[in-house]
Parts: sequence; structure tokens; C-alpha cells
Amino acid sequence: MQPTATTPKSESAAPIDTATAAGQARAGRISVLLEMRPALEGFAGIPQETRLLFRGLRMIDSVHVEGMIQASIRILARGIPLEKRWRMRKLTEARKINRYSRVIVSLAEGPFRAPFARFVQGILNSFSTAALTLRTMVGLRTVRLSRFETEYFRDFVWRTVFAKTLPAADFDLVTSANQRICSVPWKTMHMAGLYSLTSSSSPIYPRLETKGIDVFIAQTPYPARISRDTAFVVRYHDALPVFMPHTIPEKSTHQATHFYALMDNVKAGAWFACVSEATRQDLLKLFPEAAPHAVTIHNMVSHHYFAEEPAPLRVPLIIRARLYQHESLVPKLRLRDKEAFYQRHLAPEKLRYLLIVSTIEPRKNHLRLLAAWEVIKAETDPDLKLVVVGTLGWDNDAVTRGFKSWIERGQLFSLNEVPSADLRILYRNAAATVCPSLGEGFDFSGVEAMASDGVVISSDIPVHREVYCDASEYFDPYSTSSLAGAIRNVLYGADAQQRQEILRARGREISRRYLPENILPKWDAFLQRVVAEQRRVNGVPGTAGRREAQAHITST
Repeated sequence: MQPTATTPKSESAAPIDTATAAGQARAGRISVLLEMRPALEGFAGIPQETRLLFRGLRMIDSVHVEGMIQASIRILARGIPLEKRWRMRKLTEARKINRYSRVIVSLAEGPFRAPFARFVQGILNSFSTAALTLRTMVGLRTVRLSRFETEYFRDFVWRTVFAKTLPAADFDLVTSANQRICSVPWKTMHMAGLYSLTSSSSPIYPRLETKGIDVFIAQTPYPARISRDTAFVVRYHDALPVFMPHTIPEKSTHQATHFYALMDNVKAGAWFACVSEATRQDLLKLFPEAAPHAVTIHNMVSHHYFAEEPAPLRVPLIIRARLYQHESLVPKLRLRDKEAFYQRHLAPEKLRYLLIVSTIEPRKNHLRLLAAWEVIKAETDPDLKLVVVGTLGWDNDAVTRGFKSWIERGQLFSLNEVPSADLRILYRNAAATVCPSLGEGFDFSGVEAMASDGVVISSDIPVHREVYCDASEYFDPYSTSSLAGAIRNVLYGADAQQRQEILRARGREISRRYLPENILPKWDAFLQRVVAEQRRVNGVPGTAGRREAQAHITST
């Protein structure tokens, strides 16, 4: 049975200003501001974890959480100032709502302005990075946040930020929390720091005004310093932009923004909540001095994924409905031929498939899986199909070329934007889910498959061994024969049925480790520890006992 969310006690969408946030802390609740920028983007990975973490923090009684909405490259309109200003006191409710409405518009396009105002704003936007760099270097570097009350805009908050991951049962839980707006683009703040390197040996980043907030949680190294009374936590997913820069998009910029922001975060004394111990160890290879502030708190798996009876008749319908409508990933068929094509190749009684769920990009190792699958089809099981779920990423021309001929023959199906309820069925009915990545920070897909009672075959990399333990069959990610051998062992060996049952049973057990009820207590204890330490450093009285009470907290 699918778990359901519970609404936190005594929560509402009432305005929260800095004084109110401080009051939350005095009342014994920790005020947390969580960066939500990734949640404006894709389905899986960091966007997914951002939504799940926000939901989870909303369920902790000792925490009061707000989100911070910021665009990657777009300047956002401002909401209502957090601190009461004389000119804002006379704002009518209608004008306040209009300001919030303009924030929403600015996420898609510039808000309406008179022609001359648009002209002036266009000039300012063009020089925004240079202007922020100059302001930062001369000490005028504060980036102020504004308030966005969600009361009248829950549809926007839900569909824009949360709906790609969470079920409708969580609507009230997550949309009743207010948000804050950072109008300055995330990339502009990154580039301001990099531009400062022309006259400084270390980057100088803007200061984000977080006064009244106990903890700010960033989702990746963040290009800012924060207010002195706020504890800085980086949710650290992986160090791949540094250790595997050949696999990332916009390589030079991505590598530089990650490294220098990370270096500055360490220098600022930030805490690092790493998604795996493997990720934590990579962080410490770069910056050993971060060890006292670096802990491991694994990702939570969405409550969408749970064991249920197989529903093989649903699989062809899901594949048909979620086919990736990209010219390189669909067969070239005349309209009148499509129905016969899919009826022939998606007959439920013959549909046996391997599944991979990940963005199509070099690090995910699709070509290795493709090669091993071709070996299995040629030597063992010509009817075995391949279902690929994931968005086209970058540097994927070789992969899409390899897919093309098999797509034309109805043997490979590429899907996109698959809702979790459908993905759960694909996991459950797959012959196996293959996780062939060359490098990962956590890798949701294997745990989701296990939670859905599926069979997992994964690359033998440290993070998979850590997260999947003995609930997976492992293979060398650089060897086609090793992967083909793992598939044969699990699906076609003399004891294949027994091996599959062992993997399913262990998968059900291992996946429970990552359920919210097992991960959230670790977040609660960690946040208590972080706040106690921050108050001790700032000389706030009455916190020593709280710190000693949290001294038993471990990093896992």
C-alpha cells in the first residue's frame, strides 16, 4: 500500500518575515531556507532530491522550512521586502498580489514595462554580471531576498516546482509553505566570483542576505557568502565536475564554477551533507580540512515506489504513451503504419525487456549497455528488448546513432517524462533494471527499482557498492563481456530464478534504508547539531547543553 503524507502541525501560509523566522527559532523550531532552483528543471537526480528534501523537512516538527526560488540565468521580479519599509506599508492586497504575480511571469518572460523602462532594463541586464562583480569587489555585495506568499498561487508552486516528483497527496504539505525570491540569477553570481579572479587570487562572491534564518541549505556548491548568524549547509551530490570534467556539459564553465564555489564554501566554514560516503570521500580528497563539517546523509527515495503485483498488460500502454518525441528517437513511420508496428513489437505476451533510467549523457554509459544487449540478442535471447527512460542530455550523438537502427526495428524504445506511477510499473515488470554509470553521487534508479520489487544489475563503482550493497549483480563498467555475463547470470543461468528472488528480497530490505522515516531523523539531528554549533561560535548563550546533547550524532 502506498504511504501517504501527513501535514505538519500548526503550519499555514501566513507571511513570514525575518522577525517571524527568528521567533520560530526562539520557540524551539529551526528556521531553514532551502534552495529550490534545481526543482525548476528536470525530473530526476538533483531536481528530484530537492523536491523530496523539501517535502521531508516539512514533515519534521522541529523545523520551519521555506524555499528560495532563483532562476539559473533569468532575472526575476521581486516579491515583497522581508523587512517592512515605509513605502510598502500602504500597499493594498491587490498590489501585493500583483507583485507576486509578476514574479511568476518573470520566470517565463520579462514582466510588463513601459517601452522606455524596457529599454533601460535591457541595458542593465546586459551588464548585470559586470555590475555585480564590481559591487562585490568594492564591498557593496549584498543580494537581498524578497517574500513570495503562496496563498493565492498554489497551482503555480505545485506544477512548477513539485509535481514532477511528488504525488497529489502532498499538494497541501508543500504548497502551504511560503517561498523567498532571489532576483539575481544563480549563474550571474557564479560568474561574478569567477570574474573577480582577474584581480584576486581567490574568488570574491556576493553576500546573500539570510538574516533571521538559522540554516541555509544549498543544492550544490553555492556562489555566495551568507549572513553571520546563519549556518551554511551544502547538499553535496558529487565531485564529478572536478574528477570527470570530460563528461559534463559546458565543461570549462561548469568545472570552474563548481570548483571555485566549493573552495569558497569550505573556506567559509560551510557544512557538507553528502549524499553518499563515496561523495564525502571525494570531497575530502579535494579539501581535507572540510572533514569536521562533512557528514553523510543518503538521499530519500520517493514514496511513489513500493512493491505491488506485476501488471504486464500496462507496460505496452505506458511505452506507447511516453515515447520520446524527438526526431532521432522515434521510428520513421507513416501514420497508417504506426498502429500495426507497435502492436507487433509490443505484444504483452512476448514483451521482455531490460530497463535503464537516466539522462542520456556520456557518464551514464548507455553505449556499454547497448553493446552488451546486442551480444545477448545475438547469442542468447533475440526477443529481449531495451527500454530507455531519460531526457537527452549532452554529447549524445554516438548514443542516439547506436539507438536509431534498433528503434526502427521495434527493439528499442526511448521514453521521456514518465510519471513515477508508470515508472514503478516499468521497474516491476522489467527482466532487470541496469545501472551502468561510470560515476555517480547516489543513483536513484537502482533503489527505486528495488523498492518496486525489481531486479537490479549495476556497475561496480564505489557508490553502487555502498548504496545497493548485496542487492545487485555487479559488472565492470568498462567491459562489454562483463556486463553481458552479469545479464546472463541473472536472467539465463541455471539458478537464474533463485538468483532473481534473492536480489528482489535483498532489494526490498536495502531500499527501506532510504525511506523518509529512516532518513529524516538524521536530518533532524544534523540540523540541531549545526544550529547549536553556529550559536556557540556566535557566542549565543544557553546553547552549550544543546550542543553536548547532540555530540553523539554520527555522520551516517
